[in-house]
Amino acid sequence: MEQYKGIFVLTDEQAAKCCLLAFDKWSAPMPLGDIIAPTTSALPKNEAFLETPIDGILVLPAGEEHKNLQSVQRIWDFLFAHRATRSSLLINIGGGVITDIGGFAAATYMRGMAYMNIPTTLLAMVDAATGGKTGIDYSASSIKNAIGVFAEPVDTIIDARFLATLPAEQLLSGFAEMLKHALLQSPEAFAELIAFDLREAASETFGELIRQSVAFKQSVVAQDPHDNGIRQTLNLGHTVGHAIEALLLKKGQPKPHGYCVMYGLVAEAYLSHAICGLPTEVVSTLSRYMLENYGTAPITCNDYDQLLQLMQHDKKNKEQGAITCTLLQSIGQPVIGQTIPNNLLREAIEYLCSL
Repeated sequence: MEQYKGIFVLTDEQAAKCCLLAFDKWSAPMPLGDIIAPTTSALPKNEAFLETPIDGILVLPAGEEHKNLQSVQRIWDFLFAHRATRSSLLINIGGGVITDIGGFAAATYMRGMAYMNIPTTLLAMVDAATGGKTGIDYSASSIKNAIGVFAEPVDTIIDARFLATLPAEQLLSGFAEMLKHALLQSPEAFAELIAFDLREAASETFGELIRQSVAFKQSVVAQDPHDNGIRQTLNLGHTVGHAIEALLLKKGQPKPHGYCVMYGLVAEAYLSHAICGLPTEVVSTLSRYMLENYGTAPITCNDYDQLLQLMQHDKKNKEQGAITCTLLQSIGQPVIGQTIPNNLLREAIEYLCSL
């Protein structure tokens, strides 16, 4: 860590309460876990890392509603006040909101300073903290992650012991992204996850499933770091899912990101069957799993027009007004860039609402 001139920490109220106990300079010592795919320097592991002096800690309010430009400005103000430079390091400790906004703030501060992610939620471990996508939601357009840049962290450190601090709802949220990866990967990977009992989340088996999920995402990102081709397969479930998430946030009835992804996976599985011939048993299996674990989608058919408007402005669309999805021919065979007719989209939303 000596190569950095200033070490700064960004976290939120929830992670500060539950997770800063992992670091001896801030309280009790606890070695960290494995470093997943270091991208530049060989940053020290375990005790050597814990001995690093920290020059400042910024604690932000927790929640998706704070993933905005105002929070990024607070981070910039904090870095300027502590005289951080392009040679400094920002360590983001928390869930996906913290890794997203921390990465964006670091990537744009003085045209780019280094940052490291230490995800403390399952969702952040398997999704937000890896892959180099950073960004914020833009309230003027109600589009999630509408403003951002690609900027890889120098390292992402994953320690599954942080999962012991999570409620079941947060585990399920992250598990939805793991299910997405499995659908993209193979029938075997999907069957293994569907059969896994999340009450065993503290087991070595689950730790291995996390590693496999992260490794799969990294293998896709490595082929297409700037999202121009194969990386778009990772958008499965997110066109409909992001629209539902944005709508619920607008209504003041937010749901965790992964819950909305699960609703999106079911709707887009329906579209995959209608357009690409995905077998009906896959749609049925996903639908049943959603109902048993995530409950019914908290939308009605009366929300269709608002959802359509949100999807028409999705940043993944190729043309203005045309809605684009990643779909599946079968498990392990994704098809990117599928333009969805409005009548089929309405059918998919009606199917989701009917469950």
